[in-house]
Amino acid sequence: MPARTGAAFLRGLKDGREIWAGSEKVSDVAAHPAFAGAAQGVAGVFDLQLAHPQECLMSDPETGEPISVSHLIPRSRDDLARRHACLERIAEYTVGVMGRSPDYMNVTYAGFAGRCDEWGANGNEAGAENLVNYQKFLRRNDISLTHALLHPIVDKGLGEFIDPGNDVALHKVGETAHGIIVRGARVLATLAPFADELAVYPGYPLKPGCEDYALSFCIPMATPGLKFLCRDTFSQSGSARDFPLSARFDEQDAFVIFDDVEVPRDRLHINGNLAVYNQVMIRSWWPNVMQQTMIRAQTKLEFAWGLASKMAEAVNGVQPAAAQMLGEIWTFAEFTRSCVQKAEANAHEYGNGVWLPEGAPLYALRATLPSWFPRVNEIIRQLGSHNLFAAPTQAMLEDSGLRPLIDRYLRGAGDLTAEARSRIFRLAWDFAGSALASRNEQYERFYLASGPRNLQFCHMLADRSRADRLVDRFLTEE
Repeated sequence: MPARTGAAFLRGLKDGREIWAGSEKVSDVAAHPAFAGAAQGVAGVFDLQLAHPQECLMSDPETGEPISVSHLIPRSRDDLARRHACLERIAEYTVGVMGRSPDYMNVTYAGFAGRCDEWGANGNEAGAENLVNYQKFLRRNDISLTHALLHPIVDKGLGEFIDPGNDVALHKVGETAHGIIVRGARVLATLAPFADELAVYPGYPLKPGCEDYALSFCIPMATPGLKFLCRDTFSQSGSARDFPLSARFDEQDAFVIFDDVEVPRDRLHINGNLAVYNQVMIRSWWPNVMQQTMIRAQTKLEFAWGLASKMAEAVNGVQPAAAQMLGEIWTFAEFTRSCVQKAEANAHEYGNGVWLPEGAPLYALRATLPSWFPRVNEIIRQLGSHNLFAAPTQAMLEDSGLRPLIDRYLRGAGDLTAEARSRIFRLAWDFAGSALASRNEQYERFYLASGPRNLQFCHMLADRSRADRLVDRFLTEE
């Protein structure tokens, strides 16, 4: 089946999955008020690829059918440039607000399949073959895939690495004629209501004796025993002019419970192979997936700079302090763009013929973005001041009695109309101050681990050879 339309994606959500919103078990995700807006938003991603086939579609290497370029296994710098154009187009559609658009997992599994040699190590050839076959299924059926990467933390005093016998973490509890039975929980399945399937793959390494926790697989969302507990919705069902982001891009997050779920044998990619579980994420996963995440981040930062600039212009905010803050956002966007460009320019083969960006520039971004995004929100709220709360709704603008007064008292600087001013500041609040904005800030702080942890990784993993040489010159002089 070739690349799907948005309508086909929406039809696929009616599969009997167990999605909980508050006290309600949701029977129709696409129609439910908590999810309908974002369902349409994700459907727009599928329609986007058909509207821009030159950037977003390619021929399946085996069937010739049109599939998303986000499924491309890069074999050269040119392939990475081609993938960049597709990922950037998608990021522009969501302005980076939707961090788990389907292209994220498409890129992830293209990388896994490209490095199937790593997955097939230590006697795991059957698992690697299953993974390669799954990636073909994923791309040929244009599946929307989510994941649940981490074990829940019950007691931080016990440490971050689970011990054998942990009854909360996802683990195998039995075998069947067709597969295995798993029990436990995982966090956090972003995009869960809008996914066709759920992926489980390695997060943190496991200790010896934890073979039952060393699992990787993909299963349909409607698999019996699979339960998704969604956080409170931040979606707004009103006019998209009033809530331009919250009405479309609340991608949701869900706690996942595996209540004795059967995983078919041909869907298992790791089944108790601790050595493979602990090594497949080390080398190529990060630079592969970070091409997608950093293109999204750069787009989001550039959007924030453009939005903040329009806010300042709306009230003729030409003060040096305002220009300084605008320049600060621009530097974040430009640093991100430059790092992505450098990483792609220095791409090289990572093994098995797979080409990926250089990791170091992307690691640096990974460590600094968790502090940049909260600062961007702070700047927008400072620039917006009380104006963020003086932005009439579309209903107010359409009221014949109110409109003349709004046009007089809430117009912008120069010839900016009251309606145009309102739309700027409502967009700014939805981006930096709304419930969705608060969720997105929390997401940016932690979705690739926290800034402090990533700074530690940067120091521990960085190449110090030149730095040491520069210092040693002075320490060894006679």
